[in-house]
Amino acid sequence: MSLGRGDPVGSAAELGFDGLPPNAAPVPAPSWRPWLRDRIALAALVLALVVLPLAPVSPYWVTLGSYVGLYALVALGLVLITGVAGLTSFGQAAFVGIGAYTTAYLSTVHGVDPWFGLLAGVALTGASALLIGAITLRMSGHYLPLATIAWAMAIYYLFGTLPWLGRHDGLQGIPPLRLAGVPIVGDAMFWLIWAVVLAAVAALSNLLDSRSGRAIRALKGRAAMAEAMGIDTTAHKTAAFLTAAVLAAVAGWLYAHLQRTVNPGSFSLNVGIEFLIMAVVGGVGHLWGAVLGAVLLTLLKDQLQVLLPKLLGTQGNFEIVVFGALLVLLLQFARGGLWSFVAARVPQRPRAPLPATADALPPRRATQPPAGDPLLEVSAVRKEFGGLVAVKDVSFRVRAGEIVALIGPNGAGKSTCFNLITGVLPATSGQVLHHGRRIERLDARRIAALGLARTFQHVQLVPTMSALDNVALGAHLRARTGVLAAMLRLDRRAEARLLAEAMRQLARVGLASQARQEAGSLPLGQQRIVEIARGLAADPELLLLDEPAAGLRLREKQALAGLLRTLRSEGTAILLVEHDMEFVMGLADHVVVMEHGEKIAEGTPAQVQRDPAVIQAYLGSVE
Repeated sequence: MSLGRGDPVGSAAELGFDGLPPNAAPVPAPSWRPWLRDRIALAALVLALVVLPLAPVSPYWVTLGSYVGLYALVALGLVLITGVAGLTSFGQAAFVGIGAYTTAYLSTVHGVDPWFGLLAGVALTGASALLIGAITLRMSGHYLPLATIAWAMAIYYLFGTLPWLGRHDGLQGIPPLRLAGVPIVGDAMFWLIWAVVLAAVAALSNLLDSRSGRAIRALKGRAAMAEAMGIDTTAHKTAAFLTAAVLAAVAGWLYAHLQRTVNPGSFSLNVGIEFLIMAVVGGVGHLWGAVLGAVLLTLLKDQLQVLLPKLLGTQGNFEIVVFGALLVLLLQFARGGLWSFVAARVPQRPRAPLPATADALPPRRATQPPAGDPLLEVSAVRKEFGGLVAVKDVSFRVRAGEIVALIGPNGAGKSTCFNLITGVLPATSGQVLHHGRRIERLDARRIAALGLARTFQHVQLVPTMSALDNVALGAHLRARTGVLAAMLRLDRRAEARLLAEAMRQLARVGLASQARQEAGSLPLGQQRIVEIARGLAADPELLLLDEPAAGLRLREKQALAGLLRTLRSEGTAILLVEHDMEFVMGLADHVVVMEHGEKIAEGTPAQVQRDPAVIQAYLGSVE
C-alpha cells in the first residue's frame, strides 16, 4: 500500500457535489409515490362499504363484513409493530379481550354507558400494554415472540378463571351502542366499524410519514443506527406497541357491542395467531395489506368451515391447516404479501416537490467552538473482550475545525476505538472527554445529543425508506413532534422543515436527484454518501466517518474530500477511519496510526509517512 500523498483534488462543486452554503434551500426534484394506488384502494373500499348494506344481500354478509372490519383494525396494529417496527407479537387478541371485557363488565354489571366503556377499555389496555411492554420490549430475537405468547395465554386464562367475568361462559346481555338515544345495530354498526378502520388507516399513514414514523421504521434491524442518530428506541418501540394495543382495544369494544356477548374463546392464542396470519398474507409491511388480508382470510375461513367438513366427512378446524399452508407458500414466494402484487401493478403519479420556502431548522449550537479549541480527548482508552485486548491505552485529541484520521492495518482496533467514542461500546478503562466532560459511559443516544454524528463501517440505512427519509433521521433531535401530533397531522410545518433540511444536505453532497429513490436501490458508494448527508443533517460539531471513501470511484473520492474541506472551513471537526492512504494523506491535518490495538505513531501526514513504525506496519520492512 502506497503512503504517498494523492493528487490535488478539485472543489466539491467542480466534481459533482453541489457544495451549497449552509442556508441554501434547494428545491427537491419531483419523484414518485403510491398516490394513485392508495386512492384507488380507498375509493374501491368506500364504494363497497356504501353499497354492501344497501344491496339486496343477506344480513349475514353485512355482519360478516363487520367482523372483517374488526379483524382489519387489529391487523393494522400488527402492521405497525411487526411489519414496520419488527416486533413480532402473537398476543394482540389478548388486548382485544381487555377492551371487550372492560366495556362488557361495566355496561352489564354497573350499567355504565358503553361510550364510557370505550374510554375505560382504552385506558386499561394502554396501562396493560405499558406494563407488558416495559417487561418484554427489551427482549430481542425469539425471546420477544415467546414472551407475547406467554402473556397472551396468561390473559386468556385470567378471563376464564375470574368468577365476576363469568369464567368460561363469559358475559351476556351486553347493550348495543347508542347515539342520541338511537341504537347502533345492523347496517349502522357496519358503517361505524369501517369508519373507524378508515380513520385508523389515515392516522397510521400520517404517522409513518413523519419524524416519529421514520424513527419507528428504523427500529427494524437498525436499532444501533437509530440510537446513534439520537432516537430513543425504547420509547418508540413502546409507542408502536401502545398504538397497536389501543387499536386492538377499540376493536374489542366494537366486537362486544356487535356480538352482545363475550367469552374467553374469542381471545385465545389461536385467534392471535390468526390475526398475525392476516397481516402477513395481506402484506405485513403495508397498511392496505392488513385490510386485504382481513378480507381474504375471513371470507376464506367462512367458506372453508362449510366446505372442508363436507369433503372430509368429519368436523374440525381444518381451515387452520389451509391457512398454515398458505402462509408457508407466501413466505416462500411472496414475502411482501398479496398487497405487493397489487402495488406493483397500479400506476403511480409524481409526488409534488417540497416547498423551497420551507423555514430552515435552527442550528443545534448557539455558538461554534473557535478553531483549534480542544473538542474531544481520548485518554488511555482500553477495551477488553475477555482475554482479548482490542484497544490498548490509546490517547489522542481532536480540535475544532480539524480533520483527524485514524488509520492502521485491518484488525488494528480502529473501528472498536470509534465505537468507544460514540457509545456503541463501553470502555474497560480510560476516559473520553468532550469539552472536558467524561462521556465514555454514556450511551450512543446521549452522545449524539452532544453534537457527535457518525457513519458506519458497514452501511446502516433503512433500505425501504427513501434517501430523503434516511437523511431526515439525522435531524431527528432538531425537532420535537410526537406520535399523536403526527397521527392528527399537526406536525406538518415541522415535518416540512425537517424534509427541507434533509433535501438541503442531499443537494450538498450531490444526490438531490436520488432523494425519492429507496436507499436500498442505490449503489454502495451513493449509500455511503447518503450516510454522510444524514450525519450533516444533525448539524454536528464533530462528524465521525467510518471508512467514508470505501466503494467510491476516484472522482467521487475527490468530491468527498472537497466537501470535507468545506466542512472544516466552516468549523466542523472530523474524525475519520480510512484505509485509502492517498485519500487520507491529501486531506487530514493530523494522523493517528494504530496496530494491534495500540497507537504506534501520531503527527502530520508528512511525519507519519516517514515514521519507521508506520512503514513497518504497512510494508513489513523498513527501507
